[in-house]
Amino acid sequence: MAIIIHKYGGTSMGSVERIQNVAKRVAKWMRAGHQVVVVPSAMSGETNRLLDLAKEIHPTPNPRELDQIASTGEQVSSGLLALALHREGIDAVSYAGWQVTIHTDSAFTKARIMGIEDEKIRADLNLGKAVVITGFQGVDPNGNITTLGRGGSDTSAVAVAAALKAEECLIYTDVDGVYTTDPRVCEDARRLDKITFEEMLEMASLGSKVLQIRSVEFAGKYQVKTRVLSSLTDPLIALEQEMKSGTLITFEEDSTMEAAVISGIAFARDEAKITVLSVPDRPGIAYQILGPIADANIDVDMIIQNQSVDGKTDFTFTVPRADYQKAFDLLKNSVQAHIGAKDILGDPKVSKVSVVGVGMRSHVGVASKMFRTLSEEGINILMISTSEIKISVVVDEKYMELAVRALHKSFELDQR
Repeated sequence: MAIIIHKYGGTSMGSVERIQNVAKRVAKWMRAGHQVVVVPSAMSGETNRLLDLAKEIHPTPNPRELDQIASTGEQVSSGLLALALHREGIDAVSYAGWQVTIHTDSAFTKARIMGIEDEKIRADLNLGKAVVITGFQGVDPNGNITTLGRGGSDTSAVAVAAALKAEECLIYTDVDGVYTTDPRVCEDARRLDKITFEEMLEMASLGSKVLQIRSVEFAGKYQVKTRVLSSLTDPLIALEQEMKSGTLITFEEDSTMEAAVISGIAFARDEAKITVLSVPDRPGIAYQILGPIADANIDVDMIIQNQSVDGKTDFTFTVPRADYQKAFDLLKNSVQAHIGAKDILGDPKVSKVSVVGVGMRSHVGVASKMFRTLSEEGINILMISTSEIKISVVVDEKYMELAVRALHKSFELDQR
């Protein structure tokens, strides 16, 4: 019997009716002869409600106590799911992350998984039980409950799959797979049957919200076959039909994947651009600019340093829009005079658009085709960044959706 991991997101667990549907789906898999471990998220909106309560009590709550509070959402949903499985005639047992045990470091609210004790899980599976394990949480070396950060249930599920050497990890969500781009932006977006871990990691890091980045990293590192599929279909649909509806994320590249030059278009709306003008072109200047940004816990994405002219250069980078004002003020008030910059300029209304595909390794002309397409639409490129399997550009926010649709059509992603 194959071990299969099921992960259900907050939308899938959003009501008693949906939890009962999850139980019907899990029961179907078990009656087909599989051993099933289920990793549910908290019910939709519950984690936000708990965190809001904490902030009503204290404006800057202690991270350890936040984890104590936030972890209860998954414990409730796991217990409810176990009860729903009992009603389906399935012997089921639920565990919190600290009972299994899922070991993490002590970075409260953003802990990382260090290891999983799988003996208890295997024993229950061998007794014919469905095992329900809280996502999003674990326990540190001092016995404190920790949480893995937003989207951490995906990571929990993939980590459990790796520990148990599961056949597949099924990520059930409110969409039926990974699309060539967001269907809400491009109505011609098409669901992919397969995508490589590399491509999925790029898509996730570039703005695709289907999977949490850390879960894709974990799956790629431990070669856990992962499939994204919908929990909103009929829970009693035949297994063969259900599996055909999803997208398999695989570490195996085949000739079909290589033939497709581009697999998808990713985008991030909420970007901001900052330019430090006319700084001395000397060793260490990049660190003097970005060091304080890193110390302020602000992520930096794309970076460009212009050609040196008369010993001066311009330095441009992007940050999340939510951190723009903090980063801009930090540079303007603390860094500009120290490094001798002429001025600090900013633009909080830019977006990033990226083309992604493993086929770029063996095909030339992708960049020129991308740039020509944008030019024909009158879209100015503000910044460019490349890797082996992706090209990203920063454009004015108002042109983002036009850029996505134009590139999707230009690379014929609607026709395969």
